[in-house]
Amino acid sequence: MNIARSLALVVVGFLLAVPAVSRAQSAEEINVESHHALRKLYAQNPVARALGEQAVAVLVFPSIVKAGFVFSAYYGRGALFENGLVTGYYATGGGSAGFQAGGVEYGYALFFMNEGALRYLRKSKGWSVGAGPQLVLVDEGFAKNFSTTTARSDIYGVVFNQKGAFAGVGIEGSKISRISLD
Repeated sequence: MNIARSLALVVVGFLLAVPAVSRAQSAEEINVESHHALRKLYAQNPVARALGEQAVAVLVFPSIVKAGFVFSAYYGRGALFENGLVTGYYATGGGSAGFQAGGVEYGYALFFMNEGALRYLRKSKGWSVGAGPQLVLVDEGFAKNFSTTTARSDIYGVVFNQKGAFAGVGIEGSKISRISLD
């Protein structure tokens, strides 16, 4: 029992440190990382590239860190692109409890396909993914049957660059909030 308690304390310490590390990022660092992640995603994923060509905006979180033992948390920062320009900065995070252990780093991009969905993001004081505009997570099975002419959802999400071991990386339930970087 002492080993489990000690491990839990180490994990909690790590989880508390993750947001502090992410807060240290400057706007320029987030811009560079987000641009690089989006270019790499487009080069590796033709569906993401096709979505990007039709989207009114793309919200990119290049690096999200998730870790936990029984309790887990994740956090990351990203940039909103409209017409190739950064128009805002956002943070994403969340947590869960249950039978789980591990750590992972990953990124994700949200493709806003219409002005209504983008307006919802801008007006919300903190948007929980899965509530509000219709979101479809693009995975390998979905990508096989996807075409831009059949794209009907408000927002498409693509997870990329997963490194580490943690079962069940997803974006449903993530809280997304606009942040100010002064």
